[in-house]
This record gives sequence, structure tokens and C-alpha cells, in this order.
Amino acid sequence: MRLLIVSNMTHYCDRGCILGHGPTVREINYLARLFDLVRHVGCLYPGDPPLSMLPYEAGNVVLVPVPPSGGESLRGKLGILKCLPLYARTILRELPNADVVHVRCPANISMLAIVLLAFVKHPRIRWVKYAGNWHPDGREAWSYTFQRWWLNKGLHRGIVTVNGRWPGQPPHVHSFLNPCLTQAEVEAAKELALRKELSRPVRLLFVGRLEEAKGVGRALQVLHKLLTRGCDAVLDLVGDGPERAMFEKLADDLGVRERVSFHGWLPRTALGPLYALAHILVFPSNSSEGWPKVLSEGMAYGVVPVAGAISSIPQILAEAGAGIAVPPHDVEKITDSVEALASNADEWKRLSEKGVEASPLFTYEAYLRRVAEVLGIEPPSEFASAGGLGESRWQPLEY
Repeated sequence: MRLLIVSNMTHYCDRGCILGHGPTVREINYLARLFDLVRHVGCLYPGDPPLSMLPYEAGNVVLVPVPPSGGESLRGKLGILKCLPLYARTILRELPNADVVHVRCPANISMLAIVLLAFVKHPRIRWVKYAGNWHPDGREAWSYTFQRWWLNKGLHRGIVTVNGRWPGQPPHVHSFLNPCLTQAEVEAAKELALRKELSRPVRLLFVGRLEEAKGVGRALQVLHKLLTRGCDAVLDLVGDGPERAMFEKLADDLGVRERVSFHGWLPRTALGPLYALAHILVFPSNSSEGWPKVLSEGMAYGVVPVAGAISSIPQILAEAGAGIAVPPHDVEKITDSVEALASNADEWKRLSEKGVEASPLFTYEAYLRRVAEVLGIEPPSEFASAGGLGESRWQPLEY
């Protein structure tokens, strides 16, 4: 079978090798095991790739490059209009040769793809993954609202997978857990996690783009408040972005610079040891999150998440019993939650062990079985059985 993926995923070409956004590349490498050929219509950027980029390991994945577009400026928005005809021609050229199409929303090119699917007959199997917040409380970009409405109505004539479970969810919209770990990684992380104890200093960790919407500034303020309350703590910040210099200055202004490590982007091999050392993952994001993969990665290593209560985060943390969801803008409540964990080793250990217990739910192996089920195709034999990973623990909430 042949799979066509349409996304705005970032790609770079480094000395003839195609690299893409690391977490998504890992997911697609596994997804490719269900198909003979995967053609990915994605955005190819100029310049040098950051360390978070990874090469495709699956030999049956082919990038169909298109130029990136978008941005907050007028020039960026006009660039979208300029690229739309090229996007449409590329998608329409690729669709007839695919047996399954997989569109990753929300994005401008993805919005075009789901609209085009309403007017074409091939391929018959259509799957859209909506990675953002399926049930936002506040304002969002009009394009996000439109994509959710279009998909909720089923106008693309296919299935949709979303993070979390929501009232009034139609039958073609399926709740999925976001994969980020192999079964081998879960087992290796578990060995480290179960030996971990709460100690001083309490090690806080943030992983993601360094931007205000992700809550980096609030994480620094939480550290400052903890120190003023006499709680011995340090903070590791993994990630980068245009706002990094602003956060470095904020750390200086708050007097916590010596307690903060700005690591920049790290390759995955270097991230594991930081997860192994960390006690609490501070992630007060108010961005359009679905389920951030860093939460389940941290849980596998016994790191207890204290995360912004948006999208499916409160649902999944509550069902797993593995962390605390807090109002993302309330620095005082975030600090109180972190301090409560830091001062109660038994409660911290209980939540840490619950996270380790839940982490097999986020494996690629479990994900492939679920994808094969909803698409009605055969999974590879090595993933055909649940293998005791416990997907049955993912139960609907009562409304």
C-alpha cells in the first residue's frame, strides 16, 4: 500500500540527506512500517538544520518538497496566497497514486488538502490527525477554527484522530494517544525511574520552544518564587528560539541565572540523561497544545508533570494519575503545586510511579496497532497483539 502524507513539517537538506522535525520523523519512521511507500508533501527550508532535526531511517519515505509559507507579518500572509497554487498542484498530482492519504492539521497546506479531499474520489481511505487543541476555550486563529469545523462535519470524507475525548464527538472522530517512545525505550527508562528519589536540589525541567506561549517566562518566575520560599531548586531549559535572549535577561533580572541551565536544542540521545535526573517537568504552556510529547517522555523517566490545564492535558494526567494540571497563567498556583511535590517525597514518588506505569500507552507499537485498526489495514506481525501494554486503561471520562 502507498501512503501520502501532507503536512507543513519542517525539513532541511544537509549534504544530500533530508532531515525533519525529530519527534515527527520518529513517528513517520514507524508509520512507514504499515506501507510499501510513503510520499510526504512537506516544507523544505534553506540553511543549516538545528540539532532537533533527524534523518528518516525508513528507506521507503520520500520527501516531496514544497516551499514554506506563513508568518505573522503581512509579507508572510501574502506568501501563503502565492504558494497556494503550487500546493494545490502538488497535492492533486500525488493523490491519484496513493491508497491512503494522511493529512496533519492544523496548518495552511493541510487546510487546503482537507478542502480538496471534498472534491476528489481517490484515495478512498482518508485520515486526518488534528494535533492541536480540539476543544479550545479562548480565541484562536480563524484557520484553526475552520479546520476543526470542516473536520468535525466530516467534509473531507474520512476519519479524524484527536487528543482527548470530548462531548458530542461524532463517530468519525477517534481519540488517540500521541506516540513518542519505543517499547525498548520505555523499559530502559523504567529501570532508571524506579531507582530515582526526590533529592535536593529539586531538579525542574522544561523542554520545548523557548517562547512566551510555552510558558518559559513563567517557569523562570516559578523558580524565583521557590528560591524565595527557601526551596532549593534548579531549572534545566532545553530548546531554543528567537526569544531566548529575552529569557536569559529575565533570569538575570530575577537573580536566578546561576540556577538555570540554557541547553539549547539537544539531540535525543542527550535529552535522556536530563529526563533521568529531573524530578518535576514544569510546562505551563497556553499554546494550542494537543498532548505535548515531552509530558509522556518525562513520565517514562519518572518525571512528574506540572502542566498547563489546556486541551487533553487535564484528562490524560487525571486518568493516568501521574501529574498536576494547573491554570497556565497562574504563577502562584504553579509554584504552590511544585512546592507541594518538592516537600512531600511520598506523594512525588506515587505520581512518579504512576507516570512510569502509564508510559507504555504512548509507544509507537501501541500507536501502530490503533492506526491499523481505524484504517482497516493489517498491522505488521510484530505489532499485531497488544503485548500487555494496557491500552484498555485509556477509558472515556464521564460527562
